[in-house]
Amino acid sequence: MKILGVSLFFFIFLAPFAFVTVQAFTGTYGINYGRIANNLPSPDEVVTLLKAAKIRNVRIYDADQSVLKAFSGTGLEIVVGLPNGNLRDVSADGDHAMSWVQDNVLAYLPDTCIRGIAIGNEVLGGSDQFSGFLLGAVKNVYNAVNKLKLSDVVQITTAHSQAVFANSFPPSSCVFRDNVVQYMKPLLEFFSQIGSPFCLNAYPFLAYMYDPEHIDINYALFLPTVGANDPKTKLHYDNLLDAQIDAAYAALEDAGFKKMEVIVTETGWASHGDENESAATVDNARTYNYNLRKRLAKMKGTPLRPKNVVKAYVFALFNENLKPGPTSERNFGLFKPDGSISYDIGFPGLKSSSADSLLLSLKTTCYRNRLMSI
Repeated sequence: MKILGVSLFFFIFLAPFAFVTVQAFTGTYGINYGRIANNLPSPDEVVTLLKAAKIRNVRIYDADQSVLKAFSGTGLEIVVGLPNGNLRDVSADGDHAMSWVQDNVLAYLPDTCIRGIAIGNEVLGGSDQFSGFLLGAVKNVYNAVNKLKLSDVVQITTAHSQAVFANSFPPSSCVFRDNVVQYMKPLLEFFSQIGSPFCLNAYPFLAYMYDPEHIDINYALFLPTVGANDPKTKLHYDNLLDAQIDAAYAALEDAGFKKMEVIVTETGWASHGDENESAATVDNARTYNYNLRKRLAKMKGTPLRPKNVVKAYVFALFNENLKPGPTSERNFGLFKPDGSISYDIGFPGLKSSSADSLLLSLKTTCYRNRLMSI
């Protein structure tokens, strides 16, 4: 991003004092609403489902018009996404960023409760295709939000996979990978200025699949186990997710950002997989997601950061039948396309049977009402 003359002076010396911290997460539990599928219910039906399940916090990976319209007036709080493919253009041109924010955020406020914009997803730690564009895109989108006087309403973030870490066990040893640091440190510096959290996609499922010989599956599923001890901090961990979160806190502290909050933007467990994905079962998925809800409901922190209440978005709302990759990628959904739950994790009033599905009941009622009006 190029800023000249007086604008540069304003950005460097005055803007930091105008930053306002905004929280994009209410409570501790949210869900990711991915839509790489051809069999999903309409956004209006999804709103009905989310309300019935009492899920308020929702993340999507774009700014789809039909979704944002359906969420209007619902009270549901949504984080929209700027896709990775848009990073180059938004990074290069502040006017492009402004147009995107006006068209995809401002146009729907305040009726649609857009609480955040996620700039890309898992940009760092893999290929460097978009790494060089991330910070510029973040700054340009933030500047657009700020100019529109939305910085106290809409939070700017980006989510990272665990591939940004050089190691994660024991948690206290975690640092950012050398080839990530050059991009990560200036990004964290900016997020520290504007009060944004570090967003982590954390999957005990993937960690267990990668190393089943050394990770107890009970430890990954929040089940009773001997747990693990960190030899440096002397802290005890009774579940893998807490350890993954504290690994992120350790990496942040090593990089000089000890006070930055970690929010889990994706976590979940696949209910079905390929032959080499034996841990992807309905029972394991049910156990993980049920125990995750219990863990989040306690509203407590981690061993390393006991005062920072853990917040997480579950992945995902639905199975996505068109996602590429192994079979597990298409089987993370808590719900089936007809609105019935994939397995019971304690959502009040929702049934696991397709015949008792909420959406099916609503469609039947609407059909009967239409017949009566003829």
